[in-house]
Formats: sequence, C-alpha cells, structure tokens
Amino acid sequence: MTTEPIRWGILGAANFALQHMGRAIHAAEGAELVALATSSAEKARPFKAFCPSLKVHDSYDALLADPAIDAVYVPLPNHLHVEWTLKAMDAGKHVLTEKPIAMTAGEIDALIARRDETGLLATEAYMIVHHPQWQRAKAMLADGAIGELVHVDGVFTYFNPDMGNIRNDASKGGGGIPDIGVYTYGSTRWMTGQEPEEITQADLDFEAGVDVVARVAARFPGFTAHWVNSMRMHPWQHMSFHGTEGVIRLTAPFNANVFDQAEVELHQDGMGRRVERFPGINQYVLQVQNFGRTVREGAAYPWTLEDAKGTQALIDAVYAKGGRG
Repeated sequence: MTTEPIRWGILGAANFALQHMGRAIHAAEGAELVALATSSAEKARPFKAFCPSLKVHDSYDALLADPAIDAVYVPLPNHLHVEWTLKAMDAGKHVLTEKPIAMTAGEIDALIARRDETGLLATEAYMIVHHPQWQRAKAMLADGAIGELVHVDGVFTYFNPDMGNIRNDASKGGGGIPDIGVYTYGSTRWMTGQEPEEITQADLDFEAGVDVVARVAARFPGFTAHWVNSMRMHPWQHMSFHGTEGVIRLTAPFNANVFDQAEVELHQDGMGRRVERFPGINQYVLQVQNFGRTVREGAAYPWTLEDAKGTQALIDAVYAKGGRG
C-alpha cells in the first residue's frame, strides 16, 4: 500500500471541470492535480490561476502518454465518454468519467471488461453517493425508520433554453434525462437496492431531438416511483421516500450547498419532523478522496460500473417507452 498522492490529469477544459472537479482534485487529501489537456491557452489560464504548477498538454493523447499521471478525469461531451474511458485504461490510467458514462447500457460492458482485464479503477463520477446526507438516508431506510417503502417521489429541474449549450445538442448526447435523470433514477436504485420491473409512464417533451421535460413513473418490487426532470423549468430538487410509518425527504439531494443546504428530514407519526443538517460538505472532494483510497488501499468504492449500467438500463427503458424525439 502506497501513501503517495494520486496524480491527476483532466481531459479537456470543460466549465464543470473548472468550477467544480478541477478544484476538488486540487483540494482533496491524497490527490494532486498535475496536468490538463487543452489546445487553448485561454481555456487553460483559469485552471492555472488556482493551480499554478499545472502542466498543459495540447492533446488528450499527449496527456494519456504522460508517465507522471496516475488517474484521469474525463468531462468530455457525453458521446465521447466510452471512447476516452477505454483509451485512458489502455494507457494504464485509472479513470473517473462524468455521467452518463455511456449512451446505452450495452456500451458499458466493454468498460467493465477492460477494467477487469487491467485491474484499474474505472467508474462514473456519481458524486451524490459520497455525500453523508445520502449515506444517512440510506441507513434510515435500511433500519426501518419509515416502515415498508411504498412510493418514491423525485424532482430535479433547471432552466436552460440556450440552444448553443451542449445539453441541448442531440448529436453530443444531450437531454435532460442523461444530464439529471441519472440522479433521480440512480438515487432511487442506490437507496433501495432494487431495479424497476416496469416503466409505467414516460411522458416526454422534446425540442431539437432532446428531452426537455420528462415525467416518468416506474414500478419496483414492493414500491412505485415517479420522477420529474426538466431543462425548461424553474430550478427545483427534492427526493422523498414514503413508507407505511414515515417519510424520508432530502431537500437538496443533488446540488448540496448550491441549490440549498443539505438536509435530511425524517417525518414519523407522533414524532413530528426531525431534521439532520450537513453544512459545508463538498461531495466532489469526497468523491476524489474515496477514489484515491480505493486505488491506494483497495477500499470498496460506492459506485461501480455495474451501478452505472443499471441506471443506464433504466434510462434506455424510459426512452423505449416514451420515444427519443
């Protein structure tokens, strides 16, 4: 077991990498942000402002060939995720790739096979499972705090009418479901450990080939779920798990500290409402630190490629039910 920091490189100067993940890697214990791949000096400049020692490669291949890099973060457009995750593993790098890691569930099989062949850690950047609010909520559900689970309700929306934005570009894997449906769908699966038996509703609105409003319902063994995701609605988010004896509600389940403070509410008959708060926790930093522990110590990682495949299979089933625009 080594105590050396994991040396990271980033493929592409994406805005999300600049605002969140690059800074998280730079701040995380046991991690060192070493390099960025971009051909644009202008795009590299703000990264170097917070990480002056950053080495800039002018191509993705050059970064992957750099022996000083142990792990790669991939924030490229959705349709490029599988290709560059495979290339990163072929270059001997551990890899953390933004969600959705693939455009269909079947594509993830190649990633699983390459991961198993190489022994490298390759996974999807599904940051919410690293946040203690979700770990606490999952423990409450498992401990029977709300009795038997009957229904899950989830909402995640924001307003993005900019047709020049990549999320509105069908050719690059855009759409509200790939962008934020992964969170309402995946968190339901992660909390319960169950897979849907049937998609009972998929009412989808499309613009320019991407879903912009999605109202989806599913039946799981023992409970039902309903999720609303949209890129054309006022920003809002919550997740509720409604049982026979109570309700668990997360008030800022996905963008903690951005949408609102992370809080887990427990509503029980005769007990009123109990609120647990989780202020100031950076789930992106925790994600990087847990990645490092898995690489260095072999610690279990809370979100695997198999987990990502399950959520993508649910997304595939939603599109099969409601169409693709």
